[in-house]
Amino acid sequence: MLVRDAMSTVVLTIGPTHTLRQAARLMSARRIGAAVVHDPDTCGLGIITERDILDAVGSGLDPDRETTSAHTTTDVVFAAPAWTLEEAAEAMTHGGFRHLIVLDGDGPVGIVSVRDIIRSWAPARRRTPAAAAG
Repeated sequence: MLVRDAMSTVVLTIGPTHTLRQAARLMSARRIGAAVVHDPDTCGLGIITERDILDAVGSGLDPDRETTSAHTTTDVVFAAPAWTLEEAAEAMTHGGFRHLIVLDGDGPVGIVSVRDIIRSWAPARRRTPAAAAG
């Protein structure tokens, strides 16, 4: 199975000046765990996750004053839609993260998460003879 088959095509793109509260509110409304941060000044893409926001708030930072730019991961590993889920899982395991921005050409077309991979693999695992015998 490929990343394109499992990825979420709901891609929330926000700017570096959004506050952490604004980012959290937008992510919560869409029930997603990560947002793409596009910084037009650097022409780069980054990612902010629920964990980044939780770490900031947990350390006492004000979510109404802190901007996403200070908490965005900018050394992002990107996935391609044609990657296998095994390749995506390996990249996540190696990098210690749970989300990959999926790029097709120059722009994001999706995000694949550990949850997406598990959802894709779980039904296939249930249909195997070993799973039925266990």
